[in-house]
Amino acid sequence: MRLFLLPWPWRLLLAVAVGALAGWANQTHLLWQQDEYVYDRLVGNWHYPPDERLAIVAIDERSLQQLGQWPWPRGTHARLLERLREAGARRVALDLMFPEPDRKDARQDAELAAAIKRGGNVVLPVLAAAASDEAVPEELLPVPVLAAVADGLAHTDIEVDGDGVARGLYLRAGVGSAYWPALGLALSGLDGPIPGLADPAPDTLSPYQWRRDNYVRLRYAGPPGSFPQVSYIDVLEGRLPPGLLRDRLVIVGMTASGIAPRLLTPTSREYWMSGTEYQANVASMLLGGHVILPLRPPLQLAAVFVLVALCALGMTQRRLSPWLVAVLSLVLPLLLSTVLLRGFNLWFAPAAAVGGALLMWVAWGLWQLRYWRRQANRDPLTGLANRMRFEEALQQEYEAARRGGRPLSLALIDLDNFKHYNDTFGHHVGDLVLQQTARMIGELARRPRDLAARFGGDEFALVLPDTGSEGAVLLVETLIGRVRQAGVAVGKGRQARISVTVGVATIVPGADSLPGELFRDADASLYQAKAAGRDGYRVAD
Repeated sequence: MRLFLLPWPWRLLLAVAVGALAGWANQTHLLWQQDEYVYDRLVGNWHYPPDERLAIVAIDERSLQQLGQWPWPRGTHARLLERLREAGARRVALDLMFPEPDRKDARQDAELAAAIKRGGNVVLPVLAAAASDEAVPEELLPVPVLAAVADGLAHTDIEVDGDGVARGLYLRAGVGSAYWPALGLALSGLDGPIPGLADPAPDTLSPYQWRRDNYVRLRYAGPPGSFPQVSYIDVLEGRLPPGLLRDRLVIVGMTASGIAPRLLTPTSREYWMSGTEYQANVASMLLGGHVILPLRPPLQLAAVFVLVALCALGMTQRRLSPWLVAVLSLVLPLLLSTVLLRGFNLWFAPAAAVGGALLMWVAWGLWQLRYWRRQANRDPLTGLANRMRFEEALQQEYEAARRGGRPLSLALIDLDNFKHYNDTFGHHVGDLVLQQTARMIGELARRPRDLAARFGGDEFALVLPDTGSEGAVLLVETLIGRVRQAGVAVGKGRQARISVTVGVATIVPGADSLPGELFRDADASLYQAKAAGRDGYRVAD
């Protein structure tokens, strides 16, 4: 039995409807947690060697112990930048915020500005912040004396998903429009077009909104600790081997627990990653060409729609096994996601397509259960209820009639001389006689609770709830008249006449009565009608 034996237009409509539903689920990110679970499994151990040009100068616990409580004087950072300049660092990202002037000693700002200017290669961060959730976001920039001499400013906005994991970032962002590069992008010095998904509404500019552009998925070089780190105090005091930082891209930031930003990543759910190492991963990804680009929404929608629509069409056609189609429909989205990610650095979110296939599979299962249940209660030749269903319905209606004090009628119908049709014209004519008689009997069971059944070779029954003897007799007389007028073609323009004999019994069940009594009364009436010459009926007293 096929899932849906539907004509082509209905099959296409079903495929379009299920495909559109899956596409809607994809575009609204209804199954984003399932998508991210798949993503984490695919990229969690997909490491690559970090770019050798990158190094982290870590404000770690040892530096804090030797230099004292944070924050340190800005002159200390100026001396660090001098050390980095002397060591030959190519570019420095100073991942520290200086949003206000030094109120204790203005010379500290001038000293740090002079060091930044002498280096000529220092990038400073910009942070989006708001005083409260309702407040308009504002950009926290370095104080003007520092911003004026910096080689560039870059945002440190880190994208964290709803489950607390950092999987991607926007390479450009800013208030009003996305003009600041990400700190990792500025550190890498990447030239040329910036990759990533564009802002879906670039023309909707607002001076009061933090806008973001060029979204990418971040491929991490490895778990926390993958990048070489040197301690801030060792650089400051010149304890590094000569040439260690020459021509390096250096990011200076906090790694000490308690003061450093801590992030969860797909590469590790047990160890936190500092914001500084996060930015190093951004720079390494861009330098090595390891950027993961999400499929553009129209392509994502089209892929989900096609996969689910093909699943719906496959499960409603006749040639392929629905089990095979269902399994392929579950595997293909995951396989496509894996191939695109590992082979082309493209991320296809498969959960909606898998969900659409599961929906079709569940629909197929429910349809099959309904079909099997119906088949278990149906006579395969005539389509009427079989004996098991007849006995079940008679018991149920008998109990209902007893509770309500209502009449219940039963008509037992016998096809006259049925063996004659098989012996004279062949079994195919006998089957036609049974089917035609069954159709006419079924037409009389018009109400929802009426039941027409075939419970023997040429024996039929009508269970008629809430029907008195007079109503049952009217139906039986109608049936006998229709059967007399009908005939079955037996070849060469000949028609075989058919007739039925009926026994009718009606009862209002009492407290101690049983359904078998009604059946015996109807059967006795049928026997009397047969003895009287057939092609008629008798009603039990």
